[in-house]
Formats: sequence, C-alpha cells, structure tokens
Amino acid sequence: MGEYTHFDAEGRPTLVDVSGKTVTKRTAWAEGWIYLPDGIYETVSKGAVKKGDPFRIAELGGIMGAKRTPELIPLCHNIRLDNVKVRCDLDREKKAVKITCEASASEVTGVEMEALTGVSAAALTFYDMCKGIDKGMVIKDIRLLRKTGGKSGEWNADTGYGKQE
Repeated sequence: MGEYTHFDAEGRPTLVDVSGKTVTKRTAWAEGWIYLPDGIYETVSKGAVKKGDPFRIAELGGIMGAKRTPELIPLCHNIRLDNVKVRCDLDREKKAVKITCEASASEVTGVEMEALTGVSAAALTFYDMCKGIDKGMVIKDIRLLRKTGGKSGEWNADTGYGKQE
C-alpha cells in the first residue's frame, strides 16, 4: 500500500503539503437521502412543521456545514469556497428527501469533503427540524456523485473512474 500521506516519518498526523500544487477550478457534487415516517411525510407535505420550513433551513445548514468542513474533518485543508449550492427536495414516490450539494473552488486541493459535509449537515438539520414529530427518520446513502479538476481529473460515481486531465 506504500507510505501513508497524512502521517510523518515518526507516524504522527500531518496536514499534506499542497504548496507545490497548481490552482485549478475544482467542483464536486454529492447526494444523500432522508427517509420519512408517515407522520413526518404528511406534515412536511402540508408545510405544517411547527419549527418552520425544514427544507430551506436544512439547505442553509448544509451551506454552513460545507463552509466549516476543515473544523469538522481532521486533516482537511481550509480552502476558500467559490460556491456552495444545497437542495432539499421531497420525493413523493420514495417518501424521502433527496439532498444534493455542489461545491466549487479555484484551489490547490479538492472540494469533495465540502460537498459531502454539506449533504451531511443538511440531513442532520432536516432531522433536527422534524424530530419532534417522529424520531424514526433514516439518513442513508450519502455519497460523492462526481468531481472535476485537479491532478486526478474527473471522477463519476456511475463509472467509478474518470479521465486524466
């Protein structure tokens, strides 16, 4: 497996040195789902959650989470995000909320963790907004969908690989 990238010669954790990397436009897309018990599904379908609109509050929570990624995930670089978009949409067929996050930056390191953290924070925020109705919500299938930019090029979840840039 070779040498670890996030540990020094003495086995201590270290932030990877990215000072020699080239700035490129990097974008990542992630998604996740919250499956809703019937009581929550009915309440959110009617727009009757007493705390307010869980969809818009969760979108805001996702943006805030993406911005705080290096504070939450050890060894993530602090990067300047150019854009973060979070969407929470009710899927009536699945009785679930689909959460998507797109994060982008012109940086020397990727934004995959920011997109994944955005989805995770949005899911937890939605849960918090609705837990008074029923705590049986299930957060599932948080995953990276696609990423572009950087040395490794493009990657797509559908194929598991991409092309080198």
